[in-house]
Amino acid sequence: MELHAFPLVAIILTIAAAAGLLAVRLRQPLIVAFIGVGILVGPVGTGWVDADSTIELLARLGIAILLYLVGLRLDLHLIRSTGPVALATGLGQVVFTSVLGYLIAIAFGMDGVTALYVAVALTFSSTIIIVKLLSDKRELDQLHGRIAVGFLIVQDIIVILVMIALIAFGQPTGDNLPLGIAAMLGKGLGLLAGVGLLMRYVLPSLLHHIARSQELLVLFGVAYAVAIAALSEWLGFSSEVGAFLAGISLAQTTYRDAIGARLVSLRDFLLLFFFLDLGAKLEFTDVARQITEAAVFSVFVLVGHPVIVIAIMSALRYPVRVGFLTGLTSAQISEFSLILAALGLSLGHITNATVSLITVVGLITIGASTYLIMYSHQIYRRLQRRLTMFERAHTKSDQSSDKDDDIDVILYGLGRFGGHLADRLGQTGNRVLAIDFDPHTIATTRRDGVTAVFGSAEDIHFLESLPLSRARAVVSAIPTRETNLTLLHNLRHHNYDGTVVLTAHTSHDADRLRTAGADAVLEPFSAAATTTSDALSDLLGTGHDPDHGACPGGRASS
Repeated sequence: MELHAFPLVAIILTIAAAAGLLAVRLRQPLIVAFIGVGILVGPVGTGWVDADSTIELLARLGIAILLYLVGLRLDLHLIRSTGPVALATGLGQVVFTSVLGYLIAIAFGMDGVTALYVAVALTFSSTIIIVKLLSDKRELDQLHGRIAVGFLIVQDIIVILVMIALIAFGQPTGDNLPLGIAAMLGKGLGLLAGVGLLMRYVLPSLLHHIARSQELLVLFGVAYAVAIAALSEWLGFSSEVGAFLAGISLAQTTYRDAIGARLVSLRDFLLLFFFLDLGAKLEFTDVARQITEAAVFSVFVLVGHPVIVIAIMSALRYPVRVGFLTGLTSAQISEFSLILAALGLSLGHITNATVSLITVVGLITIGASTYLIMYSHQIYRRLQRRLTMFERAHTKSDQSSDKDDDIDVILYGLGRFGGHLADRLGQTGNRVLAIDFDPHTIATTRRDGVTAVFGSAEDIHFLESLPLSRARAVVSAIPTRETNLTLLHNLRHHNYDGTVVLTAHTSHDADRLRTAGADAVLEPFSAAATTTSDALSDLLGTGHDPDHGACPGGRASS
């Protein structure tokens, strides 16, 4: 039965939702479920998806948004703050895994180009999966979590450079190869120069006006990413390269976290179609041989990746425990490995069978490594004695020494009341991270001890970019009850265990917030009225009731 595009997408989404629910119950990443659905609806299964232009277009948009967000979250300071270990583990794993993977592939009888693609695909670990699992375990701000994110950034940069090189050398250049390469380099430099000019002279002022509307900011973020991606493709590069550059160009602005947080859900939705498309293209013509190869390569990734990371970190005098916990996060291949394989297929460098092999290894390693990361501490306790070979004398501390990023208070709202709170907290020596959705307020905030960023109190994804584990208190100076209840719910979702202080307009709202679980509620309007009435009573000579006294900053009730 032939289905039209709309009912086809509706059926696929329904199946994907059911498969996703099963994956969540099994505590597996949704990537595994989506690839499985792709196999089900592809030529191997029902045959509903077979080079479908609608699915392919949505898949390409998903990859563009993914690369855009990678560039947007590119935090070079994180690499510097974790010292040379991020560079050493990131580069070291790439080199060792590529060499060993290439030798294994050659031993299986693969030709040089295919072996190189397989080896490189085995190298990279999944940023999305690792960050999600470490965030769920509240280990992103622990030393091994910071190192893991650091070397993931290094690997993301490497894989982008590899993709650029493949595209450049994969383009037809006719008989004059040097001239073709020079033309590609010229186009690349022109693209970089154009994006650089946008960063310097256009984007800062443009974003200042666009950010006045939350909806417009999201629309601009998507439009800008897709436009630069299309320009990159027109110049002869891939859309992925352009999307990555678009993200980098916004990475140093105060709006990057707000844009990134709002596009996470769109990225996840569109990536569904990439994995569906990928699963639909899998071939199982030589299942027996591929099972043997996939098993060997999977064991290599699950065991080899962690061992390489542990050895490198041990050489840098890090404790074995930190090296082991960091190493386990790398025990899978990345979504970028699948993108790289798809790129190789489109360039004619490898066949569908090779893409299928890499995808099967991805399914095995992603599924297995999820449980390795979830139970990493229990596994370490069981293997602790056997890991003594990696011990070194005079190891570094197990605690992160980077104190510059410590935050005492996260404060939402820089209005009149919130601004005064930020001033007082900063003057008393507290380090305050202030958040407001007014771009003018962010641009003009200059307070000692206060760092201001653009964001919303109601955005659950935005909380992932905040240092919640290092903040002793979260304070909302926004007197809107619904906003505060949403913030309180989101903090619970992220298992925040610090002090939560909210603000209320009325005593009724204050009671509701206390009932919902706020540690304290500020009532500045009631306190201001009480203080004003007391002052008027003194002026009129009628005295005042001492029970009505209140501090001028606002009354707190708990």
